[in-house]
Formats: sequence, structure tokens, C-alpha cells
Amino acid sequence: MTTPTSIRPSDLPSTIRGYLTAHTAHDVDAALRAFSPTAVVVDDGATYRGSDEIRRFLAKAGVEFSYTTELVGAERVDDTHWVATHRLEGDFPGGVVELGYRFAMADGLIAELVIAP
Repeated sequence: MTTPTSIRPSDLPSTIRGYLTAHTAHDVDAALRAFSPTAVVVDDGATYRGSDEIRRFLAKAGVEFSYTTELVGAERVDDTHWVATHRLEGDFPGGVVELGYRFAMADGLIAELVIAP
């Protein structure tokens, strides 16, 4: 088993950095380009499969709340798995949360993203 290695956020793969930037900016088209056509996203108990469902997820994710987000950590698990930890503060229930964005990469694109506390 590989032990995760803490890295600087700037050391995340460019595809992941691009996705995170686009997602924070609510740029659905740019965020969607980071995913493979058969990718899977799991967030808040729901699973989204393929480009159409992921586009719907990206379009609605977080829009009902006002919040700030800060990338507070990054880890390389192995050659294809990465974790980016974000701290969100806003008007959602609880007001503050740290979420791990767990990425699985394939052929330079995001094949799977699991978002969880």
C-alpha cells in the first residue's frame, strides 16, 4: 500500500488544478473538460456518471449558498490518485467544512472524483 505524500497545491497535476480553478469560478464548460466522458463524481450521497450528469452536477454545485473556498492541503497517493483538501466558509448549514476532493486520473483526465468531509 502506498502512503500519501503531502505536496504543495501547485504540484497537483495541471488537469486537477484547472478543474479546481474552473469549479471555484463556476465555469461549467472549463470544469467539464477536465473529466473523461465516462467519469464518475460522488458528492453529498449522489453519484453522477458521464458528461451529461456531471455537467448538471457542476451547474448546481454550491449555487444555493454564498461561501469562500481555500485550498488548504494536497496529497499524492500514487501515480493516479490525488487528494485536494478545501476549507469552505459560508452560509450553508454548519458554516465551515473541510472537504477532501479525491481524484482518480486516467489518460490525463479525471476518471473519478469523490467529495467528502
